[in-house]
Amino acid sequence: MIESLLVANRGEIARRIIRTARRLGVRAIAVHSEADADLPFVAEADEAVCVGPANPAQSYRNTEAIIAAARSTGAQAIHPGYGFLSENADFARTVEASGLIWVGPGADAISAMGDKINARNLMAAAGVPVAAGTTEPAADLGAAVAAAAEIGYPVMVKAAAGGGGMGMGVAVDEAALRTEYDKVRAFAERMFGDGSVLLERYFPRVRHVEVQILGLADGRVLALGERECSVQRRNQKLVEESPSPAVSPELRTRLLAAAVRAGEAVDYRNAGTVECLLDPTTGEFFFLEMNTRLQVEHPVTELVHGIDLVEEQLRVAAGLPPTFDPDALTVRGHAIELRINAEDPKRFLPGPGTISTWVEPTGEGIRVDSGYAEGNTVTPFYDSLMAKLIVHGQDRTEAIARARAAVAAFDLAGPKHNLPFFTDLLENPEFLSGNYDTGIVSRLR
Repeated sequence: MIESLLVANRGEIARRIIRTARRLGVRAIAVHSEADADLPFVAEADEAVCVGPANPAQSYRNTEAIIAAARSTGAQAIHPGYGFLSENADFARTVEASGLIWVGPGADAISAMGDKINARNLMAAAGVPVAAGTTEPAADLGAAVAAAAEIGYPVMVKAAAGGGGMGMGVAVDEAALRTEYDKVRAFAERMFGDGSVLLERYFPRVRHVEVQILGLADGRVLALGERECSVQRRNQKLVEESPSPAVSPELRTRLLAAAVRAGEAVDYRNAGTVECLLDPTTGEFFFLEMNTRLQVEHPVTELVHGIDLVEEQLRVAAGLPPTFDPDALTVRGHAIELRINAEDPKRFLPGPGTISTWVEPTGEGIRVDSGYAEGNTVTPFYDSLMAKLIVHGQDRTEAIARARAAVAAFDLAGPKHNLPFFTDLLENPEFLSGNYDTGIVSRLR
């Protein structure tokens, strides 16, 4: 097993990784910005290094500072968490060129999946279903108009280098396409340094379902069940659950097999996620993207399978077999995750501030992965995620009941927060039925 691990991230995911590392007897090293010096993950690490000011480009995305911190502390490996440098192939290559172990997939797999057009083409060649769309970037507006006419309206206009629900727009006709194309291209150039745009079929009513994969050290790729991620605002997730209430046993077999093919197509190692769109009226699913990292929502998979995905990541990186029997995976009950964000519960706009009260719920089947504590300040420099409230029950009904109780018991004051939204959602007939889609949040507001 790896003996010392530098965690190149912050907040709840850094704290989460540190917790597993320390349980395994692995020395955990944190890096942090000046703005995060007082957060729990810094205090809980065995050692901590400040890598720069609040601006992520000067700290959490500062490759030179992070590699220097690894060298000065004698770290053996680097875990990137999610976001920041986690899907940066150049960073992965730099880590390995520095003689360090990279806890993640190979740089070639990251590169292959980072370009959404290339990823679509690779998946189609591997027999993974993809929605109708462009096989190369729409070089200009004229090419986009021609492609949309062939695909048929409405179309999704997407940044080819984007991810995480960013850089997307819907065009219902040519006039809208002209607006969205320019908007998405400008956003992509600004955010990703790459203005490439792709178009694909847009589904007005669709579910977002993903499969957790794990590429083992021996070359096998496993599918660890699916997660339902259709409760979203601005194409970004708020709630995830596993198993998905929309997936039948027959569909699950097809979905998981496709995810394994996707991983095998890029010789995938370590943890990753194959995201798909599911048409609830036809049962068709289509490849959306592959996240070449640990997902925010990994705890729901952990709870239903009884495994620690961070431990499995470390074992793969160290060349060790998994802790479980890959041929005897079982699913236990139902798990739901709620993302507790520092944002208002109606418009979902960020509302940072100092936490005056922070009392986490406890009890059977309740888990809280938090990045903050009472007295900490949620700053405007980073994502608004403060904590993840995860519940587990024997079935979906029990999980929802535990989620209701946990939301009611979570005492939080200071920053704006979205707990009232979850109170409403957990009483909403559409959500309770399990028959919902990505439009549910807009219908709740």
